[in-house]
Amino acid sequence: MATVWPPTTYSIFALPMTDSVLAQVHVVLYEPQNPINIAAVVRAMKNMGVSSLRLIRPVEYDPYRLEGIAHDTNDIIERIQTFPDLDSALADCVHVAAYTARRRAAKWIFTDPRGSAADILAATRHGPAAILFGREDKGLPNDALDRARTVVNIPTTDHASLNLAQAVLVALYELHLAAGDATRVIGPPRDEAPPATSEQYERLFANASEALEIIAFFKTRFTEHIMRSVRSLAFRANPDAREIELMRAMAIEVVRATERERKQHAAALERALGTGPSDA
Repeated sequence: MATVWPPTTYSIFALPMTDSVLAQVHVVLYEPQNPINIAAVVRAMKNMGVSSLRLIRPVEYDPYRLEGIAHDTNDIIERIQTFPDLDSALADCVHVAAYTARRRAAKWIFTDPRGSAADILAATRHGPAAILFGREDKGLPNDALDRARTVVNIPTTDHASLNLAQAVLVALYELHLAAGDATRVIGPPRDEAPPATSEQYERLFANASEALEIIAFFKTRFTEHIMRSVRSLAFRANPDAREIELMRAMAIEVVRATERERKQHAAALERALGTGPSDA
């Protein structure tokens, strides 16, 4: 039977926190040794939408301290369940995926986090599923791996040892994506501009051509070829109406600034030659 560490009388353990399929997934930590790692796992769960954490013979921890490390996660922390052994922690699970960095001689079914995520989500149609992680110092013992339907290796370099919370985050990330559970929606830009019209594009090309002409860009180049490339670049960039007007403003200012410079130069030349109005 599940117990709570420290003992409490929370009655919401059996209630799902979300309608997501991930409500059927339990993160199971075998003999976690450091409360900081437990807190980091809770944070990863909060990030990825998984709410059920089961601990097997954990180090003693203070729930208040956990939330101090993993802020705004009390909804997960107050639901943590502890178990005396593997069998009781996994008893109701129809699928168990055990994470390990080691490959061994036993003929376990190995997969990677992405493949495991698909298997777990398929299993949740029939009941709860568990992802199982071992101690920080030794990982999972063989008898724990024996209870897994699949054994999961996270692809790494030869330095295969990951922090516990890092391994959990990788597993949950793949589950989060596979479940289509990206609940954090990024809103559109403020005051989003409409698409640019063909008329706006043509005004831009006319202004750009004028600006390139006035700075003698076409002097040794084919005007038609250059403007065709400008059109192609603009269409691929797909600017909106506001961005089109910004580019037009830049081209127009090139023309105006060049004309001002020419007028100032001409006036200065006239004064130098004595043919223009004096500054006096």
